[in-house]
Amino acid sequence: MDAVAEGLVAPWALAFAEDGSIWLTERPGRVRIIRHGRLLAPSALTLKVVTASGCESGLLGIAVKEPNVFLYYTYAGSGGNTNRISSFTIQGDSLVNEKVLLDGIPGGACYHFGGRLKLGPDGFLYATTGEGYVPSRAASASNLSGKILRLHPDGSGREVFAWGFRNPQGIAFDASGRLYASSNGPTGDLGLCCHDEIDYVQQGAFYGWPEFAGTVRTRYGQDGMPAQRTGPIAESGNTTWAPSGITFYSPRAGEQATLLVAELRGQALRRLIIDGTDPSKVTAQEVVLQGKGRLRDVVAGPDHCAYLLTNNRDTRGTPQAGDDHLFQLCAS
Repeated sequence: MDAVAEGLVAPWALAFAEDGSIWLTERPGRVRIIRHGRLLAPSALTLKVVTASGCESGLLGIAVKEPNVFLYYTYAGSGGNTNRISSFTIQGDSLVNEKVLLDGIPGGACYHFGGRLKLGPDGFLYATTGEGYVPSRAASASNLSGKILRLHPDGSGREVFAWGFRNPQGIAFDASGRLYASSNGPTGDLGLCCHDEIDYVQQGAFYGWPEFAGTVRTRYGQDGMPAQRTGPIAESGNTTWAPSGITFYSPRAGEQATLLVAELRGQALRRLIIDGTDPSKVTAQEVVLQGKGRLRDVVAGPDHCAYLLTNNRDTRGTPQAGDDHLFQLCAS
């Protein structure tokens, strides 16, 4: 495992450009570029965002489809913290010409902002949104919070792709284009702890929150919840993973990819093996890396290596020497 970059400040997400350069976000509002193994000194963009110690808002997700970069970030709206998705144009090593694609995604006072962005193999842009610590938002099919959203890269065709999530922070597509997501379970809200989950996501499906946390019913008692919900394919039980970024990764061409999960509270990189004949079944799982603190994102690179962001400077971790890091993990 090699360190590609160090001294990052609460990095949140990364994405690769066509030339292999890495674009990443730092939650205080900066977009950084790593090219040929070197972190460029000037930021490609600095945004005015809402972020505070111990909170989960700020500059979050990133996706790249040249000549555009897509960002998910929190700002101070007239009704409180609000999230938006915007596209920017790449101009050299800078981002210019913001175009707001989706605005008015309700935020919270401090917690559950979601924020992951991924471009799907179908050409759509996918986004995860947290319920802002307001469970009833996830229970409403029409509210933008507690959802996985899908829209065209120009902002048109927006739809709620799936709903009933507490705080989804990871999405990934397998080689067949099937969508998976990670979501954080409760920390005492609605009478439960833990039960973080990994979901096989189907269009239009309801994933349980706030009626369920993982496979367990909560104290949520309002009427009008769907008669059927889709349960997780893996969950943490009575321990906490706090899963964030996820990716399908194969260390060598031709090998079946497995699902890697970056854990914040669990401070581990977890590997899930999904049944080759049943995409909703996990056959085995194991922890493949520990000792680097909180892990925020993991992305499979074009070089058959996995790239891993630590998140020890987000005010919840214990920074180690050189934190935060971007690590490269390659098969021997």
